[in-house]
Amino acid sequence: MIRYRPARAEDADALAACARAAFTETFGTLYSAGDLATFLDEAFGPAGLPAQIGRPGWHIQVALDGDRIAGFAKLGPVAFPGEWSANAIELHQLYVRQPWLGAGIGPALMDWALAHATAHGASEMLLSVFVDNHRAKRFYARYGFQDIGRYDFAVGNTIDEDRIMRLPL
Repeated sequence: MIRYRPARAEDADALAACARAAFTETFGTLYSAGDLATFLDEAFGPAGLPAQIGRPGWHIQVALDGDRIAGFAKLGPVAFPGEWSANAIELHQLYVRQPWLGAGIGPALMDWALAHATAHGASEMLLSVFVDNHRAKRFYARYGFQDIGRYDFAVGNTIDEDRIMRLPL
């Protein structure tokens, strides 16, 4: 049975390991070993995801299968360049490890993200998704997210095309 709760400081290492594994499972074959390692260290190393646990403005919900983190969602300030409403929020990551894909974790985490954002007064949610991640784009579209433009996403020295998606709340 999957349980959900906010991330805690003691989850830092396991959360970072989950994020590294989920990203690598999904995108690892697209990048050189060096670019992948650089990205994983920047995004999920000690100064990245683990440092955001409990930081004001950041909210991370984990999905637990027993004592293993099977997935997570992370909300925070909008990091995209451009003009956004003052109370916009960004879904920075919604990751589910491959062994748990199809188990309902993604929808449960998205439901949490939308409820959390609405309860905290957000007027819109933004996210970015890799242009060729068709499964994720369909998932977000089912929730009403609309593609509003391009975003260059760096993985090491590789620049990927991501699509920014927006949902008014």
